[in-house]
Amino acid sequence: QVQLVESGGGLVQAGGSLRLSCAASGRTFSTYVIGWFRQAPGKERDFVALMRPSTSSTYYADSVKGRFAISRDNAKNTVYLQMNSLKPEDTAVYYCAANRLIMTTTPTDYDYWGQGTQVTVSS
Repeated sequence: QVQLVESGGGLVQAGGSLRLSCAASGRTFSTYVIGWFRQAPGKERDFVALMRPSTSSTYYADSVKGRFAISRDNAKNTVYLQMNSLKPEDTAVYYCAANRLIMTTTPTDYDYWGQGTQVTVSS
């Protein structure tokens, strides 16, 4: 069982930055794939970025590549999402999720989810 808690969301102007945190419980944190997803009102939950903490392998959605960076601190059981050059279209609730097996961009492949944190980018 893994419990995930996101933090770091807020209101920021376009062009600004935010860093989201995903704190995970459990001593096997580094064996999980951690994904970040986002969901805007009335839209589906979309993949943003993912990392396998044990290898630091990463993968990004094209829409955030070059602007967002995922990183981890295994000692703190935490994965971060640094978001730079934010755009109004990045506005959404951001979720982190975990699965044991595969590096996947499909939300239904993830077994554990956090409660989400709101990111609002004003123009």
